[in-house]
Amino acid sequence: MAFATRCFPVAVLLSYPDGRLSVMQLRYNFRLYPTVGQKQSLAQAFGCSRVVFNDALAIRQQAFREGRRVTDAELSKLLTESKKTPQRSWLGGVSAVVLQQALADLNTAYRNFFGSVTGARKGPKIAPPRFRSRKDNRQAIWFTRNARFTVTTGRKLRLPKIGDVVVRWSRDLPSDPSSVTLVKDAAGRYFASFVVEVDEQPLPVSDSEVGIDLGLTMFAVLSNGKTIDNPRFLRRAERKLRKAQQMLSRKEKGGKNRAKARVNVARAHARVADTRRDWAHKQSTMIIRDNQAVFVEDLCVKGLARTRLAKSVHDAGWGMFIRMLEEKAARYGRVFSKVDRFFPSSQLCSVCGVVSGKKPLHVREWSCVCGTVHDRDLNAAMNIHAAGRAEWLNACGGTVSPAA
Repeated sequence: MAFATRCFPVAVLLSYPDGRLSVMQLRYNFRLYPTVGQKQSLAQAFGCSRVVFNDALAIRQQAFREGRRVTDAELSKLLTESKKTPQRSWLGGVSAVVLQQALADLNTAYRNFFGSVTGARKGPKIAPPRFRSRKDNRQAIWFTRNARFTVTTGRKLRLPKIGDVVVRWSRDLPSDPSSVTLVKDAAGRYFASFVVEVDEQPLPVSDSEVGIDLGLTMFAVLSNGKTIDNPRFLRRAERKLRKAQQMLSRKEKGGKNRAKARVNVARAHARVADTRRDWAHKQSTMIIRDNQAVFVEDLCVKGLARTRLAKSVHDAGWGMFIRMLEEKAARYGRVFSKVDRFFPSSQLCSVCGVVSGKKPLHVREWSCVCGTVHDRDLNAAMNIHAAGRAEWLNACGGTVSPAA
């Protein structure tokens, strides 16, 4: 089955003086269909990249224990020398760019780790690099322009020492790609991820603004009264997933039938994940297209995923949906803001502003002292809209407090 192409912003560059949006780097993903021989070449490339990564990691760890430092140039030189030895001569069977990018991946992993330790890198703590395993569910290599990969006139992807691979194109690339990453997932599918630069023009200005309250009964309630049902993709597929997992558990370990059953389980989970991702893309695109400003609550998804509602929280995919909204808002010139997670959106009356205290989850409607009867989710969405809009206007130079 064909895999729908999706675009993901990975970087924002300089802005133009005429008001156009910044040049952005996007990823375009396409499904690959290699032949049997090309699959063997890709497996060899995956293995060589993994060996080079592990060898370089072992060298850096040994140097750390001895109190010395290994530079990137020294690692590259050691790689060149190892290809001349009988033990590593088979590294010459793959493109040299693949091996060099494995060293670049290790450098990036260490850079992220040191940045996390010193506090220069924001976000969650990053662990030091670990050795890669041939049993990992996901294998990946990437080529830069130095590898001279190209798209042929026959619409195939030509890769060095691999050949012309069939690509299922769902759209044209907007510009020449700067790099391509080849990925094999747990279900045995192959994908090509191209990094291209695009110059996007902002969407026409809209008068609509919206606050979004995310939930489990309803996936999202918008401050304008619209609702989005929770599709519950994992819950709907649980029967098929359970049967596939039962078939896997009954197979003998180490046998070919067990390997086939494992792929069937991975395909069933991949189908659920692909369906959820496609649905989230469509809903986020619709919201960004119709509204000039979008405000959401900064949910602690990791914390909620440790409660008794963990399966439902993971099935909803809140984190992925919020990330899509943020990326598409930056791409199309919309305003996106997160409201503090400790903001009492469900306790505050959107009419009079009275905080009525915490309420159990089973309370879906409540009455305020001012006489207003509130729907819990709609009232929260309206409060999120008001709080997010106030932060947005203040950040953009608006008045902090209204005039008398």
